[in-house]
Amino acid sequence: MPLPMFLAIGVCAGVLAGIFGVGGGLIIVPALTILAKFPQKEAAGTSLVALLLPIGIAGVYAYYKDGALSKTDIKVGLLIASGMFFGAWFGAKIALMFPDYILKRTFCIFLILVAARMWIQTLPKGE
Repeated sequence: MPLPMFLAIGVCAGVLAGIFGVGGGLIIVPALTILAKFPQKEAAGTSLVALLLPIGIAGVYAYYKDGALSKTDIKVGLLIASGMFFGAWFGAKIALMFPDYILKRTFCIFLILVAARMWIQTLPKGE
């Protein structure tokens, strides 16, 4: 398990959460599916672990009870959460340096890039 990669995902999610006010669904889930090759449900459950207190505890329980989330996934989610804790502070500092329109435009570009990457990943092989 590449621990530095999961910590980096947490830091990036924290920075982007500080800049754009987002984290789990828009940052962590795509990062886990694209970079760590997690299945969608496992990525969603792991993201909920990162947001566990107080947001995700009911969701984490449901995923874990259904078998879609392992103890290893919970450890990964907690590692991402620790990176987010520090990353959010840095992201907020960065966001405060830029005017609103720059942040909005940057966020739009980010969403387009993530959407395009996920779209390409869902294409059947050979198309």
